[in-house]
Amino acid sequence: MRIIAGTARSIPLKTVKGTNTRPTTDRIRETLFNMIQIDVPGAVFLDLFAGSGAIGLEALSRGAKYAVFVDNNRQAAACIEDNISAAKFRSVCEVKKMDYLAALRSMEGRFVFDIVFLDPPYGKEMAKEALKALSDSSLCREDTMLIVEESLDFEPYELEETGFEVYRVKRYKTNQHIFLKMKLRNR
Repeated sequence: MRIIAGTARSIPLKTVKGTNTRPTTDRIRETLFNMIQIDVPGAVFLDLFAGSGAIGLEALSRGAKYAVFVDNNRQAAACIEDNISAAKFRSVCEVKKMDYLAALRSMEGRFVFDIVFLDPPYGKEMAKEALKALSDSSLCREDTMLIVEESLDFEPYELEETGFEVYRVKRYKTNQHIFLKMKLRNR
């Protein structure tokens, strides 16, 4: 696994050993970033359930202004730290080794994210819980792009009960990316 494009192009990335994480493949990451390439430069990026940190590091390499990585797994957090050092992005990011809901609460008032990427364990309702917490927070604006990586058998429109609406779904052979934006509230 490596950073695909940008200032840290071709930097190899470590991954967490075992089956507790599923790194997004280089091919899927490349497709994802081709779809969001105009939104990344200058963005404040949240990589929630970050695993190896490959998504957030790719965003930084492609011009994101700042990234926050969240993962409560000790090995994942250490892997992210190693990858940040290898890519030389220490000054433009931070790692939060804590539960995702606690991390979201801790960032309240400190960040407003332009792009939020969520890659939770499949089938555990964590995406819905995280999105609900984000919709009730000041961490997202009306134009914040949220992307959820989920299994192919997950019904994307289930996420609309969280305060966001699905506007695009990209299916791959093994999983899918669900793109969401905040629902316009009645004023």
